Amino acid sequence: MSKYRVVLTGATGGIGQALAKALAPHAQSMILLGRQAQALEKLAGELSGSCQVAIVCGDLLSQQTHQQLQAKVTDLGGVNLLIHNAGVSDFDAFENQDPAIIKQLLDVNLLTPLLLTQALLPSLKRESGAQIINIGSTFAYIGFPGFAAYCASKFGLRGFTQALRRELSGTGIVVRIFSPRATQTDINDQRVVAMNQALKTAVDTPAAVAQAFMQFLPKTTFEARMGFAENFFAILNQLLPGIPDGAIAGQVKTIRQFFRKKDAS
Repeated sequence: MSKYRVVLTGATGGIGQALAKALAPHAQSMILLGRQAQALEKLAGELSGSCQVAIVCGDLLSQQTHQQLQAKVTDLGGVNLLIHNAGVSDFDAFENQDPAIIKQLLDVNLLTPLLLTQALLPSLKRESGAQIINIGSTFAYIGFPGFAAYCASKFGLRGFTQALRRELSGTGIVVRIFSPRATQTDINDQRVVAMNQALKTAVDTPAAVAQAFMQFLPKTTFEARMGFAENFFAILNQLLPGIPDGAIAGQVKTIRQFFRKKDAS
């Protein structure tokens, strides 16, 4: 496939912008989705010299947004690469998390990719060698304290990826998952940044993530995880979960120090 016709969600985030800029020279067209109109327009302007660019600004769970997207897909000649990158996170003790935040995590990180994929499947089926790539996380493989709801959403996304890949076998559509490790983006607040420093967690730049993604894109592997140590730990977690249990138990005291402080009142 020489030229990609891309639909990219979460286009204005740190990883989203880096992916868009890396993909643009290899794209025939790109539809950028997000909720920040100004940022979308700015990014579209930066990419317009490389490929055709359109933007869709709105709630990705909205039927109206889906209709706008499908119209743009038709206008630009179809889609052969759907990238689900939109994501939100929240770090806290699960018992203290606002239920509205838990719902938002599941809506954005899991329900949105499901429904948007369903809406675009007819268009993808018309293409030869179309791909759906879900942006996962190390936490799609490793349950980590303070990220219970986030892990649930990413584990779910990985399960969806595997099941749909098998369901669409023989249709010409490939469903894959690419999982970065900790990355320097606004998805993490200062508490998470400080915790990563305390735990000596390796952190990548969005540009490094985009570079690794572009290496993954033309391959035939169904999944990729960034970071040798993270990849090893994920495999260990599947085969011998007691070992990661023990390792993480040794970090819990430090992790809890960065939870939000409960209001004494």
